Amino acid sequence: MAALETLKTQPHSEGQDLAPDKKVNELDELLSAQMAPTPTSGIEQYNGPWTRKQVVHLLKRTMFGAKKPDIDFFMTRTLTQAVDILISPLVVQPDPPLNNYTAAYGVTDPDVPSGQIWVNANFGDVEYNRGLSLNNWWHSLMFSQNQSIVEKMTLFFHNLLVTSYEAVEKARWLYVNIKTYRENCLGNYKTLVRKATLDPQMLRYLNGHYNTKNSPDENYARELQELFTLGVGAGYTETDVQEAAKVLTGFRTIASPVSDVYTFDASKHHTGNKTFSAFYNNRIINGTNNEAGALGELDQLLDMIFEREETAKFICREVYRFFVHYNIDSTIENNVITPLANVFRSNNYEIAPMLKTLFKSQHFFDVLANGGMIKSPVDFLVGMCREFNMTLPPASNVAQFYEVFNKIRTESILQDQEITNPPNVAGWNAYYQAPAYHRIWISANTLQKRNKFSDKMVGNGYSVQGFTMKFDLLTFTESLSNPSNPNTLIQDVIDLMLREDLSSATKAFLKDFLLTGQTNDDYWTTAWNNYISAPTNPSYQNIVKTRLTNLYKYIMNMPEYQLM
Repeated sequence: MAALETLKTQPHSEGQDLAPDKKVNELDELLSAQMAPTPTSGIEQYNGPWTRKQVVHLLKRTMFGAKKPDIDFFMTRTLTQAVDILISPLVVQPDPPLNNYTAAYGVTDPDVPSGQIWVNANFGDVEYNRGLSLNNWWHSLMFSQNQSIVEKMTLFFHNLLVTSYEAVEKARWLYVNIKTYRENCLGNYKTLVRKATLDPQMLRYLNGHYNTKNSPDENYARELQELFTLGVGAGYTETDVQEAAKVLTGFRTIASPVSDVYTFDASKHHTGNKTFSAFYNNRIINGTNNEAGALGELDQLLDMIFEREETAKFICREVYRFFVHYNIDSTIENNVITPLANVFRSNNYEIAPMLKTLFKSQHFFDVLANGGMIKSPVDFLVGMCREFNMTLPPASNVAQFYEVFNKIRTESILQDQEITNPPNVAGWNAYYQAPAYHRIWISANTLQKRNKFSDKMVGNGYSVQGFTMKFDLLTFTESLSNPSNPNTLIQDVIDLMLREDLSSATKAFLKDFLLTGQTNDDYWTTAWNNYISAPTNPSYQNIVKTRLTNLYKYIMNMPEYQLM
């Protein structure tokens, strides 16, 4: 850690005016300085300090950002209590998305009035607008999430059991798909895979709808083993893919009239026996000729796949890379992945016990695992808006409310991540593409886009459908422990917004934004107290707001702010 401390004693030279390529170099230097010997800790329960630092780490990894009220709440709980609360399914599922597009864009939906639920309507010419509505709605759920990992896990499965709107262009089916992931994300993984296999969105996305006995389509059978369960190179053969495809024949979708569940066509199902390789112990699945039999074949196929230890290890690696760190070497494999996979298997592939073990583990809270991941665009954008408690228009103004989250959608696209449209069946490159992994999120272009958005949100904001979307810096600062003291204020901001502390020299540099060349801390204290005594006084308000704007802009342009 010595190299990191040396780097942090030097204030960053130009804040938001630093050239994008130089900012990327600074981030690379920071990540390189954090590289250290692989933590040797395992999944034994963490028994170290339970302070704000550990709470922030837990929340930033399991939720989108760490809001101060959530931090304060979990500070009053033990680690075990905190994790148990976070890993609890939703008691009430969210209401479906609404027609925002008529009021916002003048797009007429012949089946759904403005402001009403569209997910029960037939498919039509407004699918594109419904797809945008779905995306905006999902972003709103991430923003308003409860103290729960559910929204993060829903995104995790969207990246693992991939489907996309653009490939199918049926917004209602994608809604059902995402709803299935949300409702089952803390349940049984084998059950979830079964549901995904028969999901109309998935049947269309990976060609299950076109898989027949006379023309078997191997697409889903291959991805089921390669990307959803066992992983590349696990040992299954091309014959196993072909035989699995035969098992899956006959399951179809109905687009008109719309059906949100599969249908089965017995005439298209392969009724012969399916013989698998030695990898599966030469298992034979006997052919059948009706729907009940075909479902039985599917269950046998999944049982056969989930009997393999490779399945549990593969899923645990995916969880690890999404929530902990991209690097899985032999030490991590032996000390974390293998024992975690044993927990997963011994609990019959129940997801919650495996997650609780990971998030209560010594390894998860190891100092070397803190702050070592680059935020995804969604983590960056939604997390930032949540942490600053961005003000929203009333939900009753559907056009404005959805358009706020449409702005987040468009910004996320500019930064190379669009939920509802992963780039391919493997998901976003940053979660699997060696050797760069999470480094893929950052380039001179995407980092510049991140900085521009944060600058704008702490400045004049964005106008969306007549509503100004921005951060209320004064209200945010008032929520801190002692904002009249510049040293305490800066430390509070660092503790909330960054993953590691900064050097005394950097803190002194940051304090200049509040003191504007003054040497006495009383300058800021007087300015803040004047504002508090008369918050509507334009002069008092402008003094503190200008200095806070510059402070927050600078911090959010630091490479440290890109880490979680």
